[in-house]
Amino acid sequence: MFVLTTLAYPVVLCVLCLGAGLLVDRASGAFLPFPLLLPVGAAALIAVSQLSSYLHALAPATPYLIAAVALAGLALGASRTPVLVRRVRERPWPVIAAPIAYAIALAPVFVAGRPTFSSYMALSDSAVHMLGADYLIRHGQDYAHLDLRNSYGQFVNDYYNSGYPSGADTLFGASTRLLRLPLIWTFQPFNAFVLAAGVGPAWLLARRMRLDGPLAALAALTAVLPALVYGYELLGSIKELVALTMILTLGGLVVGHRSWLHQAPARAIPFALVVAAGVSALGVAFGAWALAAVAVLAVIAARDLLAARLGPARLLWTGAAGALTLLVAAWPTWAHASRSLRVAQDIASTTNPGNLHAPLQTIQVLGVWLRASYKLAPGGGALVLTHLLVAVTLLAALLGGLALARTRAYALAGWIACMLLAWLVVSLSVTTWAGAKTLVLTSPVVLLLAWAGVGALSRASPRALPRAAAWLGALAIAGGVLASDALQYHGSNLAPTARYDELASLNSRFAGKGPALFTDFDEYALYELRGLDIGGPDFVYPPAALAAVAGGYGQPVELDRAEPAALLGYPLIITRRDPSASRPPAAYRLAWQGTYYDVWRRRAGAAPAIRHAALHGSAAASCRTIEDDARLASAHFPRTGTTLAAAAAAEIVRIPVARASHPARWGHQRGGLVMNAAGRLTARFVLPAGGPWELWVQGQIMPTVELRVDGRALAHIGGQLSGNSLVPNAVPPIRVHLAAGPHLLSVIRGGSTLAPGDGGSAVLDALFLTPAASDGPAPLDIVATARWRALCRRPHQWVELLPPSAG
Repeated sequence: MFVLTTLAYPVVLCVLCLGAGLLVDRASGAFLPFPLLLPVGAAALIAVSQLSSYLHALAPATPYLIAAVALAGLALGASRTPVLVRRVRERPWPVIAAPIAYAIALAPVFVAGRPTFSSYMALSDSAVHMLGADYLIRHGQDYAHLDLRNSYGQFVNDYYNSGYPSGADTLFGASTRLLRLPLIWTFQPFNAFVLAAGVGPAWLLARRMRLDGPLAALAALTAVLPALVYGYELLGSIKELVALTMILTLGGLVVGHRSWLHQAPARAIPFALVVAAGVSALGVAFGAWALAAVAVLAVIAARDLLAARLGPARLLWTGAAGALTLLVAAWPTWAHASRSLRVAQDIASTTNPGNLHAPLQTIQVLGVWLRASYKLAPGGGALVLTHLLVAVTLLAALLGGLALARTRAYALAGWIACMLLAWLVVSLSVTTWAGAKTLVLTSPVVLLLAWAGVGALSRASPRALPRAAAWLGALAIAGGVLASDALQYHGSNLAPTARYDELASLNSRFAGKGPALFTDFDEYALYELRGLDIGGPDFVYPPAALAAVAGGYGQPVELDRAEPAALLGYPLIITRRDPSASRPPAAYRLAWQGTYYDVWRRRAGAAPAIRHAALHGSAAASCRTIEDDARLASAHFPRTGTTLAAAAAAEIVRIPVARASHPARWGHQRGGLVMNAAGRLTARFVLPAGGPWELWVQGQIMPTVELRVDGRALAHIGGQLSGNSLVPNAVPPIRVHLAAGPHLLSVIRGGSTLAPGDGGSAVLDALFLTPAASDGPAPLDIVATARWRALCRRPHQWVELLPPSAG
């Protein structure tokens, strides 16, 4: 699976986009330079996937339609292949730089050596894109059959039935389904590929800035990988990445306007397709960046009209061809333009900063940020070095602007000026969340301008000083960008592969048997359990009847707080394996147990309990609750055979993390211990009996840590994360045979390594042991209400008063 998703899938994507690009090239008069074929082809495939998924009956055929388009392009463009091959041989640098960009963008996944995606726990918007990509390719724009009482239906309806842009999702979904791969594992490779596709147009822009050879390739490489863009790629910001590549492609077409603006009207098709792809991916908000390109073309056309180099009729026909292409290619967006505009306005005006602790700093547009997260400011020496590198980049950008003016590269200078103006206007009119996106989309342009300054220095004179300054500037810009990316790579959190594979197997086993109540906080389960119509009480869209079961978004779910009748609509309940957590009510029996999850099935015809009460506190207090249920039954059901059911509490030996010995520099987070540096935790515990025990670790642990008992190596654990740091994440139990009496447990975090995520989350919340024999669910004790005292003989999690038929 790893090879298929990280290597085979991008190769297929490349062939699809190349074929579609050749088809567009053929249809528009065979003028496109080879660095633009991939992004223009991607734009065409976005248009095809949008149109086919708009007609829900045609949606399942979308993967085959994009394949047919690509094959047609490869066949019809075969005659131009020798010319393209010759040009690649003459200037191979963009073809060399693009795979390098892909490798850097996907570095956390590549080095991990397993299918996964990066910056897990940072933002779950990528879960929505996986869900939407799957849904749109299977059902298209058909939402009538969704069950809006559960989270799955609410997510799909509230996003994709409201004008939310889906251009990136439909291409992502169609290309993945063509290979029958899981979308969850192709998501990061798709983002990396889209970013790498921007290298071609960035290289063309660098060439127009009079850069050549490896210097132009380095400029293009760093332009698509500045710190902010890399952070958003790790985050999985699929809409912004597609929009960014389309913006660079528009720039490439603007500076190459002589090859199409004055020619046959069909040559306007690529430009219109790229604008349509940007609108489909980002919504009508893409108009700000499209207008920047159109404004430059309008000035050029007006100048040429006045100079009689362009006739009004030719210009009119070219505009009409472009407008018609734009209308058709982005029709699903135009058909619901009012909805799309509302979405754009909501994003621009929202006061919700998302995962941003504070607004991003303007200087981050310059591509350097020496911190493992773009959301946090560097400190100490890293802050000083960041400001120094930013100053060098800014000076180079100013010099690049002057150089463009001197060389009379008016189209390029005009496009850059309009891009910067668009950034200024948009950033002044939006709030924190959308403001960060404008910085991301502008950063590549600023980096290219800085490289233009480096190029100007290298050509200033034959003297050694300017050339040395040019190389120092190149080293500062490239080194600053790549060092920033390396820090984010090191701090990234990677999704837990094994747990999602288990969810996928669970979905295959129980598909169609839902709705299912999902008690773990993990919105990626919306995609993995798409066949179960799941409801998550702690999701953004909780089931209305069970919203109170969690304390709010991302909070732990407590089934004991649910009214018994409210669970009637859920034949299945899916819980994380955790012996310290309360099991579902008596109406449910364990149907399946995996390494991470338990699936509980409601007994056929099981009536809801009359009352369900959690048993907390002392044994005496629990016994009084049980007695209260017995008296309730005697008072209200004196002539019926009501029964009491109680779930026995598991035998747990807790290891006190808070009182354990650990380095003083380790911090604290929501009751957990943050292992933020190398060190060792040691804790003593006493077992009441010898034999096989299971050690349970709760926490968010990305870097590898070692567990030792009595000095003996027990296990290494890492990459064990949950969907939210608020919800305890139980690592699969570790079996160990121990004698009765005192023992010493050590948890060791080693020194820093080059592994991805080694600087990521390492939070230890709890440690405890249970007898290995108690691997299954807590047993139920069921007695007649008259025998309620029998339930006071041992501790229980909860007690239920059951109607006669339930006994």
